[in-house]
Amino acid sequence: MLDHSPADDGRYLAQGPRVAIRALTPADGAEFTRLARASAGLHHPWLTIPTTGAAFERYAERLDGEQRVGLLVCLRDSGAFAGFININNIVRGAFQCGALGYGAFLGGEGRGLLGEGMGLVLDHAFGPLGLHRLEANIQPGNARSTALVKRHGFRLEGFSPDFLFIDGAWRDHERWAITAGMGPGRQDVQRGSRQGAPQG
Repeated sequence: MLDHSPADDGRYLAQGPRVAIRALTPADGAEFTRLARASAGLHHPWLTIPTTGAAFERYAERLDGEQRVGLLVCLRDSGAFAGFININNIVRGAFQCGALGYGAFLGGEGRGLLGEGMGLVLDHAFGPLGLHRLEANIQPGNARSTALVKRHGFRLEGFSPDFLFIDGAWRDHERWAITAGMGPGRQDVQRGSRQGAPQG
């Protein structure tokens, strides 16, 4: 059973049995970039994230909370970073959609921590953020990422050739998506998101 009440100090947006999610802040730069450097082998060739202070500053500035929301998946007890999940390219109005970008940090992979965090992020996106749809664009060879979204009820909607420029080349991606109410136990979230969805 997930606990969506804030932590005592107010840092966390939602908590599960082992992890919690909170907003990424500029103060997280040193630890985020340290873990990004340590996790380079884990992320290559699937994604590129900032490994220097200057790159992190640019990255954090783009996470404005309106069109992009940056979230850290933290170990609930210690606050250590297990991974990150961003909601990018948020479009409101009749669309109410965002695109997910995510990754585990070294030491947090293969333990189900990012998966637990993903469940919290989906509930947050379809609840308080009032979104209706989330997409995840995944390179076909990225078996771990594909398995993650499948576990959460995403459906495969299409294939996009030369979709994103990653690691020096334009990479093909599969387009996976989920809408509010899809997936295990999301019917209540769907009703809540419709009541609280921003108008525009």
